[in-house]
Amino acid sequence: MQPKTISRLQEYTAFLQQSYGLSFLDYDSLHQWSITEQGMFWESIARFFDVDFDSPYQEVFMPGNHFWKTKWFTGATLNYAKHIFKNVSSERAALVFQNETEKLLEISWAQLIAKTYSFQKELIAQGVKKGDAVVCFGINSPETVAAFLATNALGAVWSSCSPDFGTPAVCDRFSQLQPKVLFAHQSYQYNGKQHDCTERIAAIQKQIQSITHTIHLDAHAVFDDASAQIDQLQFVSVSFSDPIWVLFSSGTTGKPKALVHGTGHMLLEHLKALALHQNVCEGDTYFWYSTTGWMMWNYALSSLLSGATLCLYQGAPNYPQEDTLWRFAKAAKINHFGGGAVYFQKQMEQPSAFLQSTNFPFLKTMGSTGSPMSTELCQKLQQQFPQTQMISLSGGSDVCTAFVGGHPDMPVIPGEIQCKMLGAAVEVWSADGNSITETPGELVLTAPLLSMPIYLLSDPNFLRYKQSYFSMFESVWSHGDWAAITKNGGIVIYGRSDATLNRFGVRIGTAEIYAALAQFQEVEDALMVHLQYGDTDELVLFIQSNENLNFKELKTHIRNTCSPRHVPDQIFNAPEIPYTISGKKVEIPIKRLLQGEKLEDVISLDALKNPNVMQWFSNFKKL
Repeated sequence: MQPKTISRLQEYTAFLQQSYGLSFLDYDSLHQWSITEQGMFWESIARFFDVDFDSPYQEVFMPGNHFWKTKWFTGATLNYAKHIFKNVSSERAALVFQNETEKLLEISWAQLIAKTYSFQKELIAQGVKKGDAVVCFGINSPETVAAFLATNALGAVWSSCSPDFGTPAVCDRFSQLQPKVLFAHQSYQYNGKQHDCTERIAAIQKQIQSITHTIHLDAHAVFDDASAQIDQLQFVSVSFSDPIWVLFSSGTTGKPKALVHGTGHMLLEHLKALALHQNVCEGDTYFWYSTTGWMMWNYALSSLLSGATLCLYQGAPNYPQEDTLWRFAKAAKINHFGGGAVYFQKQMEQPSAFLQSTNFPFLKTMGSTGSPMSTELCQKLQQQFPQTQMISLSGGSDVCTAFVGGHPDMPVIPGEIQCKMLGAAVEVWSADGNSITETPGELVLTAPLLSMPIYLLSDPNFLRYKQSYFSMFESVWSHGDWAAITKNGGIVIYGRSDATLNRFGVRIGTAEIYAALAQFQEVEDALMVHLQYGDTDELVLFIQSNENLNFKELKTHIRNTCSPRHVPDQIFNAPEIPYTISGKKVEIPIKRLLQGEKLEDVISLDALKNPNVMQWFSNFKKL
């Protein structure tokens, strides 16, 4: 194991003492200062990380009468990609890449600059300018990273979907942006199978008529030694709160919400989260298993801001061997290894393959997100990696970061997330709006967070914004997580308190699945729930039908129309699907019932249009 050195968080607290005359007894007092003095806190982050403002800021923090009216770093201009290229080095690779069939590939900074320049020239030729939307239907690869950097450097707005999304799901997302240019991979390999995307790309082009040009990324997969100097790249200054990218919610209630994030917001938030809370240092290697359709792709990309080498893997995590990612980690000497809790759980169920790969003296942190990590799983991982810090994160696409996460200098208590992140005013509230501890409740933010969406597309009056985050409690952001703050000050996340599914770290909307099933005339109705308790993590689909359905055919259709992550683990016939009197499908109560709660505690039968069916679900739970 590498010798223990001072953490970035310790460096930051020393900086606060030296530059501001501030000292804190413990982390709780530091955190309290960060949320009560947000202006000073975020200014200190910008100064500590030497953020270059092309135009200076006037006011750091100007709260409004609603969270979304908060103004940050007014007057400031900057460029995110420019900050990534500040870390150019001839001593280490910019990117490390591997897929299922080829050997590990290192991409130098010179090669990344050249590829970015090549893409940027093509975007400029197509008239792409500041504020235009550029979208990517592509895999997690070096050329995709270069495509993003070329887009961002011009001040254009990025959005991406992985090619395992069905065409309707992609078009539902990209059509909202009216993009000018599409980056796309024409084929990719996953789990040993080659997938041709040419027909789907053609369908996307046809359905989204704003796309005037498509750049096929497969033709740019080779990084040669063609030279380009960094001063040949154009870095267009944008306002601090101009859009950087658009992420999408799960689409639970229809078309997915288009979540627009601010450029400076992401720059400062990700520097804080990765460097201070995960201790990502210059020269480290950073990896998070992800696809371009998950916020963790954007999050991991920001490790480049801290001077780390970004490690990318494209393919199935368990092909051609169960421990494929661990072989990659060993070959790349990864310092920070991240994935979904479900992945780690399945790895621990394959100990013979898993245990062969656990000699990692260079592994500093192991990150987990996407679903809660159980106490037992955390204990097992800690036993296998005694010199590695286990870090659980919980946040979401809505903020493209975590509300709660790691602390490099605190002990890890299995089953608990270590701390509230700096700048995040996290509390847990009861249904009547009281702050509570050691009791499960709704995870809320009682003050604005820098990385909240600056707005949602097609929501000029912030009506959907308000409905999404402030319908439960008007004065605070409610995120939809069922959580508790422990006596140790840690946080336990029990899962989603709403009906959103969360499969392998990707939030999935039930509306997308129901829309796919509606194409089967034999399916009268359906209900999907995500069961998460103990070591159970399953998508369960209930079908109402008078026909003998082919469940295998249903799964294939869901896979092709939506994505592999939408495919249910189990399908059951149900006599009816329960609805409220007002016509809303009863998803959350069914989930709570199947996870062990009593029928009388999850819903009032008087509120149901067809209350008798709840007894069937209650009996089903007992089976």
